[in-house]
Amino acid sequence: MKQLTKAEEQIIQVMWRLGKTSVKEIREELPDPKPAINTVSTIVRILESKGFVSHEKKGRGYVYFPVVEKEDYTRHSLRKIINNYFDGSFKNLVSFFTQKEEIDVQELEEILKELNRKS
Repeated sequence: MKQLTKAEEQIIQVMWRLGKTSVKEIREELPDPKPAINTVSTIVRILESKGFVSHEKKGRGYVYFPVVEKEDYTRHSLRKIINNYFDGSFKNLVSFFTQKEEIDVQELEEILKELNRKS
């Protein structure tokens, strides 16, 4: 799976939220200052060339929709971070956040409960 730029991720996040949508509707959901409609259109076409988005004809225009699920991209991105920065170890990732005191005991307990449910 290809990695997305920050701008591409911003657009695909909107598309995951909206589902089938137009370039105009995507632009309306973006924060100010909004990019030009041509910029949004170009990014959507790039996402399509990368295999993240597809389209269908609707009237005189097109509607676009994501073909890669958010969960799949999240899993891929997280796996890449874990491999690149934590020697491929989820334990090292969790250890990093606990040492920096960014995860409290309650959150750790919730993670353990979730892990126990999966077992």
